[in-house]
Formats: sequence, structure tokens, C-alpha cells
Amino acid sequence: MNTLSRLLEKLQAPDPGEAPAIGVELAAAVLLFEVAWADHSITQAETDAVRRALIAVFGLEEATVDALIAESRAEHESSVGIYRFTRAIVKAWAPGQRFELLVQLWRLALCDEQVDKYEEATIRKIADLLYIEHGKFIEAKRAARRLAAAERGAPPRLPGPRPGP
Repeated sequence: MNTLSRLLEKLQAPDPGEAPAIGVELAAAVLLFEVAWADHSITQAETDAVRRALIAVFGLEEATVDALIAESRAEHESSVGIYRFTRAIVKAWAPGQRFELLVQLWRLALCDEQVDKYEEATIRKIADLLYIEHGKFIEAKRAARRLAAAERGAPPRLPGPRPGP
């Protein structure tokens, strides 16, 4: 019985090699940088889009956002994957909040008015890890396009056939 008790204690004890828990703000910021880095370069426009997304999602002040951006870039550069970050968000946020983050990921990808195929693949992978179904994935993309068009002052594109040449 003593051996069994020790075995159970050992199994329930935290793994000393396990990564420490991560805050949801940092996790979201790292995921934003993952999308920005999908094409292997992060432009100033993308960094500005990350800043706007963090303010929109968390309502943070500029100084806090600047510190979070610096920390998240360092975390992103040293990270070997995104699972840890998506897991933190899934544990902390309801599906609606995860959807709003997905909209911000799409807004980031659209900041240069075109979505790179690697950005889309990265967003799709993140959406899967956040347990967001495909219909919501498409809905978030459309919402981000509407927001991007409104920011540029352009009329939103209506669904339907595209005009010919």
C-alpha cells in the first residue's frame, strides 16, 4: 500500500520540466505574432495590427501593450510550438471569446490587404487548436474583411459573382 501511495503522489505531482502556466494576454499576443511570422517576416504594419488587436481584445493601455509585445516577441522566438498558447486560451476563454481572437488573427492577416497562403494555414491551425468549427472560421474571416473595409473607408464587398473584365 505504501508503494501504491508513493506512485500516486508521483503521478499527481507537477512535472519539474513542464513549462510554467502562461497568461491569456501573453498567449494571445504570441498567437498574433505566429500569424505575423507565417511568411517569415514581421512588418511594422503587422506589429501595429498586433497592437490594435491587443487593445481591442483586452482594453490595455499603450505602455502595457508595448511591454506585452516585447515579451510576446521574445516568447514567440524561443517557442517550439503553439500548443501551449492555444491550451492556455482554451482553458481560460469561452467559445465566443476565442472567436473574437480569431477575428483579430484575420484582421492581422488582412492588414496589408492580402492574405498570404501561409498566414491562412497558420490561422486554420490555430482555429483547430482553439476548437473553432469551420463555419465559425469562415464567419471570422468575413467579419475581419468587413472591419478592414470599414477601416479603409471602402464599401464592404457583397457576396456574389465578381464583375467581369
